Amino acid sequence: MRGELSPEHNARGNGRLRLKGAVAIVTGASGGIGAVTARAFAHRGTNVVLADLTSQLPALQTLAREVEATGVQALVMPTDVTKREDIDRLVEATMERFHRIDVLANVAGIGASPSICDTTDEELERVVSVNLLGCARLMHAVLPIMKAQRRGSIINIGSIAGEVGIMGIYSGSKFGLRGLTDSVRREVRSLNIGVTLIEPGFVRTKMNPSMHVLPGPEIVADAIVAAAVRPRRRIIVPKMYHLPAFIVNRFAGFADLVFGDARIQERINRDARAERAERERTKAAIHG
Repeated sequence: MRGELSPEHNARGNGRLRLKGAVAIVTGASGGIGAVTARAFAHRGTNVVLADLTSQLPALQTLAREVEATGVQALVMPTDVTKREDIDRLVEATMERFHRIDVLANVAGIGASPSICDTTDEELERVVSVNLLGCARLMHAVLPIMKAQRRGSIINIGSIAGEVGIMGIYSGSKFGLRGLTDSVRREVRSLNIGVTLIEPGFVRTKMNPSMHVLPGPEIVADAIVAAAVRPRRRIIVPKMYHLPAFIVNRFAGFADLVFGDARIQERINRDARAERAERERTKAAIHG
């Protein structure tokens, strides 16, 4: 049958997942981190399921042709992770094509204004729906399959903002994802299923358009692939963010003093407010 792969391709040896011939779902696959992650899996011989919004279909199709040129199979699935019916269709299509799911990389995510006061109610709900509930629903959908296989790797993309609470509802969603990842990892640990949280700092993507001197998304993709092979509890990238995370968690009162300063808050919110003002001016010009 087309797409059927032999079980030995993804068996674990010495606690490690063999990526050659395995099947990985990558959400947010058209984005900076998602696309690089799909390519990284493909170069390791992993078949990829590319999931993103319907509006990103041309980008997904281009990416599929690119990874298929490396000799792997690619399945394009338009998916809105805020809709359970889309998630169920994604999982069903993956099983119909490949008959198993070895890796779930929850890359899809959106940002928000650092100040909760600058965020609309619609934005509050959207951030939680994508960044937290989207990951929860995807794990809920794939875990029965991984439990039956008694193997699998789940990688959730959090953020250093899930360690340092300075980014409003975005931090809230990533703190929540951190707790959810810990809970699920402990729930399935005895079933040979790894659940890893990767927490990037600032990385060069569309979410950080005004910050140019940043490491590329490859640093996150490499961590995702490494975690699929050998699951870890938590991976912070780049490594320079380890110390700030430690200080904030160990000395919370000091962090309150620093980040509670009005000048620091103004600096944190300055770029986001400027970008929002520019969007409002553009919108007014279009409709004006």
